[in-house]
Amino acid sequence: MQQHFGGRPPSPRSVLLAEVAQATQRLADAGVPSPRFDAEELAAFVHGVKRGELHNVKDADFDARYWETVARREAREPLQHITGRAFFRYLELQVGPGVFVPRPETESVVGWAIDAVRAMDVVEPLIVDLCSGSGAIALAMAQEVPRSRVHAVELSEDALVWTRRNAEGSRVTVHHGDALTALPELDGQVDLVISNPPYIPLTEWEYVAPEARDHDPDMALFSGEDGLDVIRGIERTAHRLLRPGGLVVIEHADTQGGQVPWIFNEEAGWSDAADHPDLNNRPRFATARKALP
Repeated sequence: MQQHFGGRPPSPRSVLLAEVAQATQRLADAGVPSPRFDAEELAAFVHGVKRGELHNVKDADFDARYWETVARREAREPLQHITGRAFFRYLELQVGPGVFVPRPETESVVGWAIDAVRAMDVVEPLIVDLCSGSGAIALAMAQEVPRSRVHAVELSEDALVWTRRNAEGSRVTVHHGDALTALPELDGQVDLVISNPPYIPLTEWEYVAPEARDHDPDMALFSGEDGLDVIRGIERTAHRLLRPGGLVVIEHADTQGGQVPWIFNEEAGWSDAADHPDLNNRPRFATARKALP
């Protein structure tokens, strides 16, 4: 047993934790929204441990490459591009340049959809994810609705690399195609159509966070002057794909509450169109049911 004589015992705080504290301040000064989390996540990534295990890293094992990753994050490169991974619900996904990084707010969208599908009296529900990107939505639906049949549609060849990589070994069927013309062979058969499409107005470009504006693909972000061009197209696709009584779930900007449900109106063959809030109580996604004949 080690004893200490004459004075206080040495501080138990490790070199790594001290460096994380400095990194947190640097990231905060750079305007990073979650500086402490990101500093810890980068430290865990570089040292091959979980965030809760940082205190176990020995001083002698501190890796100076940590500061290279901090500098990249300080320059507002997305955390997920640096680590190569993104966490979404119960999934760990591979992401990088060319694909939209899934956001936490989309988890509530998927949660609603999962509950809705589970409530359907359908043994093997058929689900289509349009504008799939990393495959986060499709894979979460397949994982949490075990007997579902899930199709993911992605137009961008760069993003499709990541969709296929993440979907490998899963029950998700990946398609290279346009959300506006996708899967005619499934017309009238689908139980749920879900999408996180591009919805940022072109006029809002300068207000987009650097992580998204400078690193996410434009195709995944912007959609015409009012941001609703792709959503209008998906309304037509969803109506074509869904069976009567089937549901559509579509994410939108918190400033578009009220506008999107109006697109899914009775004249277009929909019922029960409504907006739903995210965890911050801001309108985040719209749902509608294909009207019965």
